[in-house]
Amino acid sequence: MNRKNIVSVLFAVLLIILVGCEDKDLPVTGAMSEESPAVKVEPITTDIIDGQGGKMGTATFTQLAKGVQVDVKVSGLKPGMHGIHIHETGKCEKPDFKSAGSHFNPTMKEHGYDNPNGEHAGDLANLVAGPNGTAEVQFVVTTVTLNKGVPHSLLKEGGTSLVIHAEADDMHTNPAGNSGDRIGCAVIK
Repeated sequence: MNRKNIVSVLFAVLLIILVGCEDKDLPVTGAMSEESPAVKVEPITTDIIDGQGGKMGTATFTQLAKGVQVDVKVSGLKPGMHGIHIHETGKCEKPDFKSAGSHFNPTMKEHGYDNPNGEHAGDLANLVAGPNGTAEVQFVVTTVTLNKGVPHSLLKEGGTSLVIHAEADDMHTNPAGNSGDRIGCAVIK
């Protein structure tokens, strides 16, 4: 065989291999793709407690193809807007929930959607309580995951928490948008 024929045969073999692999599901190695979690994660539902330890609602965290859906149902709030954030520590010690630490902020940004240097991964839009003090809201947070052992995981060692504040978040003031006292907390583990 001459050199031209060898190159043609090698090209034909390579083409057959590529066409044969075209529709196969090949395993992915290396870093996990954010669009397709490596492991199916069951939704997590946790109680939201008030400063006396009473249950004021629930929060459910569901892994999506990209990010986490957060469903919150809560009562006993003052009517109006309340700041709500994911915090860095999975502790909800009464009565002030300071044990939850600062906002979940693995990228070291500043606070708020309106901050040119923001936002924290744990920043959420305000929660709005109706005239009867109840609120039901759904957030999709694309900056976090429930997959363990990967960056931005809410299930990092020690967990994280969801904190509800007494006042509205102004969406730009560090460290928490002037949102006032912490009045509700839920551990995410």
